[in-house]
Amino acid sequence: QVQLVESGGGLVQAGGSLRLSCAASGSILSIYTMGWYRQAPGKQRELVARVTGSFSTNYADSVKGRFTISRDNAKNTVYLQMNSLRPEDTAVYYCNTAIAFSKPLYSWGQGTQVTVSS
Repeated sequence: QVQLVESGGGLVQAGGSLRLSCAASGSILSIYTMGWYRQAPGKQRELVARVTGSFSTNYADSVKGRFTISRDNAKNTVYLQMNSLRPEDTAVYYCNTAIAFSKPLYSWGQGTQVTVSS
């Protein structure tokens, strides 16, 4: 069974950058669309970026132009480069599949905390 381990979060000032990584213990099928989600305190988890098996990407309007998602299928790893961070980006970030009309396929990892100070 695939286990997802997110890392790379931390405390950063507004305008700063972070790079998140999501490593899978097992093999992620390269055809699966993968995504980064985030959950802020008191809010529902939301999908912020997705990358398809053919490396096409989509972003939530709130992060478009600031975040970049990528994947390395050989390393079973998905990345999220976050630039120009804002206090409203503060959340726990998770990765999982992001297949249209399907719930995430894998169990959620522990996530990685991103805190942006103003």
